[in-house]
Amino acid sequence: MEHYAVIDTNVLLSALLSKNEDSATVKVLDAVFEGKIIPLYHQDILAEYDEVLHREKFHLHEETIQIVLGAVRQYGVEVFPQPTGAVLIDMDDLVFYEVAMEKRDDDAYLVTGNQKYYPSRNFIITPAEMVAIIEATGENDFKEM
Repeated sequence: MEHYAVIDTNVLLSALLSKNEDSATVKVLDAVFEGKIIPLYHQDILAEYDEVLHREKFHLHEETIQIVLGAVRQYGVEVFPQPTGAVLIDMDDLVFYEVAMEKRDDDAYLVTGNQKYYPSRNFIITPAEMVAIIEATGENDFKEM
């Protein structure tokens, strides 16, 4: 079963920096490559991914960044959300929320390590919760990237 999800930048970054391949963030990123998660994105989200992943302090290889950005574009769905009028703690996060809201009819999730920055909604979940949802649908055979 496929699951639509907006993946917050902190989840991607954590997955790429993790030394633990069993971490929930790594499993979420693996699920994108395995077709279990269909990433939802907007050009503003891709721009944030690009900017954050290129920050010098993270020492990520250009090839790795391009593979991840390419996967989001290739396997994902671009969404053009309607304004929700929501006011968030960090308004830079609004596009992530609005993209998820736009695809709620498709049971889309917003996967984030910073739930406190978003309204308390049942579709705004942690990476561990996303992994549990995937496992509950009988797809717990996470493979190596």
